[in-house]
Amino acid sequence: MNNRPRIKLSLKAVDRVLELLGWLVVLLLWYVIAFHYSKLPEIIPVHYNAEGKVDKFGPKSILLMLPLIPTVLYVAMTIVNRFPHLFNYPIKITEENALQQYTSATRLIRYLKFIVGVIFGIIAFKSIPNAAATSEGLGTWFLPFVLVSIFVPVIYYIIKSIKAV
Repeated sequence: MNNRPRIKLSLKAVDRVLELLGWLVVLLLWYVIAFHYSKLPEIIPVHYNAEGKVDKFGPKSILLMLPLIPTVLYVAMTIVNRFPHLFNYPIKITEENALQQYTSATRLIRYLKFIVGVIFGIIAFKSIPNAAATSEGLGTWFLPFVLVSIFVPVIYYIIKSIKAV
């Protein structure tokens, strides 16, 4: 790992868009929580089961975790993404394949940052009406959406990386 090439990657348009969308989702999440927080009851749904149904209630202060968690993850993943030569790769990194492998890996991280914000955004957008008793649960579609939106791109990246050899 120490002898892997260190390359300064230039951001392509898709990378810039993913970064921008990721930050917009996180900021929108903070705004939505701040806007609705004072209007919510003191006890709200705080956990959902695999079917998307509420299975635990708690204080509304837990709602602040919805923007906090993706914010911390976003910042941490942004820092980690600056060091692609330290990532784990499914193939050996060489001078010849480093640029392509690093570009793909960092783009995957950017996508995952964005989708984490979207997932927490959906939870927030569904939790607010659930707390106000105008809606119920996340829906049975939520868990499959989360699994597909995370694992399909990761599997695609791994296959793409291995085929690039």
